[in-house]
Amino acid sequence: MKYLKFLLVGFAISCNSSTKKAPDMPGAYLMVSQTIFDGTTKTKLTEVKQLKIYTDKYFMFSQVIPSDSTASFGVGTYSSDTSGVTENLSYTSADTTFNDSLRTYKLSITPTADGYNQIIPDIVINNAPSKLTETYITVGKKQSTPLDGVWKQTKSYDLRGNDTLPYNRTEYKAFYNGYFMFGLTDKDSTGKVTTGVGFGTYSMEGDNQMKETDLNSSYSIIAGESFLIDVKFDGSDKYVQTITHPDSSKTVEYYERLKSNK
Repeated sequence: MKYLKFLLVGFAISCNSSTKKAPDMPGAYLMVSQTIFDGTTKTKLTEVKQLKIYTDKYFMFSQVIPSDSTASFGVGTYSSDTSGVTENLSYTSADTTFNDSLRTYKLSITPTADGYNQIIPDIVINNAPSKLTETYITVGKKQSTPLDGVWKQTKSYDLRGNDTLPYNRTEYKAFYNGYFMFGLTDKDSTGKVTTGVGFGTYSMEGDNQMKETDLNSSYSIIAGESFLIDVKFDGSDKYVQTITHPDSSKTVEYYERLKSNK
């Protein structure tokens, strides 16, 4: 009888293991809280504003602390299996520094009624080995636009009269389910590096124009504002966006979609 009970228990365990599913991550998510445990002290942060977007293969996050406009963002690829999500960060920028070396993190994902919780058990924060726990809620509605995906800027400049003023920056944008974000690393003529981010909602206003509403940004001048932006597509993997300012000057930005070779 004991042998039979053991077989039944083993059968139940094998059934539960075989039915466990890989996390289905594509979507847009707002972070509700962030908890850092450095082995001694547990710190819970709720003032940090962060949007995270997963597409089919890529992810991006943008983060800002409204009280001091401290900004950071990251972009990379990811994969999921029954043990969780593996993120391969290829580029990050925070405040006055950036990092383009590849870093890999294993995330434990727990779905919730309105989003998910994630845990990174071993990450270095403020030079200390830490455990990072984040809680997210799902935002946006399922929809499809030609902009869905993660994009990298290839060039940008301002047009002021007859003058063309190029930018020296690295910038990424992501769009999904009616939400967008941008993150940029800017370098001025003296070599000083700054990080800027923004995120919010967007909608296509016809085939050649979109409307972006910035809900949070490290740039106070655009936080809470809406902008109509002209877009011109070059196939499905390139586009140009043009912002016309009140003084008739224009900012022109070229983007290419990030694509995996797999």
